[in-house]
Amino acid sequence: MLKIVYPNCCGIDVHKTFIVAVIAITNNQGITTYHRKRFSTFTNGLIQLRDWLGYYSCFDVCMESTGKYWIPVFNILEEHTNVCLAHPKYVEAIRGKKTDKKDAQWIADIFKHDLVAPSFIPPLKIRQLRDLFRYGMKLTQLQVSEKNRYQNCLTWSNLQIASVVSDGFGKSAQKIIQSIFDNPEEKPTIEQLIHKRMKNKVQDLDIAIEGELTPEQAEKIRVIKAHYDALAICKEDLEQMIRELGRDYQEQVKLIQTVPGFKDELSALRIISEIGENMTVFDNAGKLCSWAGLVPANNESAGKKYSTHISKGGRYLKPFLVQIANAVVKSDKHLEFKNQYLRLKKRRGHRKAMIAICRRLLVSVYQMLRKQEDYNPALQGLTEIRNPDKTMSVQDAVRFAQQHGFNVA
Repeated sequence: MLKIVYPNCCGIDVHKTFIVAVIAITNNQGITTYHRKRFSTFTNGLIQLRDWLGYYSCFDVCMESTGKYWIPVFNILEEHTNVCLAHPKYVEAIRGKKTDKKDAQWIADIFKHDLVAPSFIPPLKIRQLRDLFRYGMKLTQLQVSEKNRYQNCLTWSNLQIASVVSDGFGKSAQKIIQSIFDNPEEKPTIEQLIHKRMKNKVQDLDIAIEGELTPEQAEKIRVIKAHYDALAICKEDLEQMIRELGRDYQEQVKLIQTVPGFKDELSALRIISEIGENMTVFDNAGKLCSWAGLVPANNESAGKKYSTHISKGGRYLKPFLVQIANAVVKSDKHLEFKNQYLRLKKRRGHRKAMIAICRRLLVSVYQMLRKQEDYNPALQGLTEIRNPDKTMSVQDAVRFAQQHGFNVA
């Protein structure tokens, strides 16, 4: 018989406009009695839910994370109860026996036996910081979209400036485009508009701007540029809000900045917004890496191993760590990461090697926050900091030659 861990608990089935709550109270003889009630998701209804739980002295609650609808419920109950937020796949009821009341009772039944894996929910300030960072990512994506539309308009008008300069939004390129807008009938003087380091590209730029800009395309470009500039202003305001909110975590920021790749304050705050600043919620570094989706999956049945690809977890944290890892492995300042990347890339390929570097970075951040110590490669077991070995075995040499099209006798 399963052990009852929570003799007095509640299961909540969350919907958009209402929730169904079932309190399961188990006595010493193992007999469970249920109390059911339906509440509105308005603030008044959620306060009634909190008072109802207090009436039955129920301080352990489990609910599934249904879209964004669980957030108001969690905000009301967070300070008064121990809320276990579960992934829907862990609390899914038996097919054919699903109603709102049965779903809530099923959640309460499996939760009282401690069979539900709780999701990691950081404190309120961390959640607010996370929300600002993720909104900043959306603004960056909008900026990239506007850049692409801007370039499409130039291509439509056969203004091939982007084929000559590296950045179409650079100062020189913008001066040339603005000159074309101001005087569409006159060809601009390139020498007076570009930077002195681009003098060798004058002839190519003269040929690149021989297009025809219609009034409609010119107006569209102005609208796109205005929207892009407005997004840039919004990002600056957002970064200011993030810095003010992150003042409470300056000690943790300084520790994370000692880890390679996290020199910027915003980078350190961003990883704090995703994993929090209290590492005791994770039993070890492996649990954190598993939560972030950086470890292979366990999928074996009847002695046969199936796909062990990494999970889809950490869809905000993982891309950020990949950006950091790409910069770290190209630097010679921290050879412990570069050497590990080169060794793994040789056997497993670039993508798997990059995920391994991301995991190593996350483990380093975990140890810094857990031990309250600065980064030290020796303490992390990264003692090999010599230059990569340039020698090659005979087998590797043969394989390298064959990959490059040579026939090896």
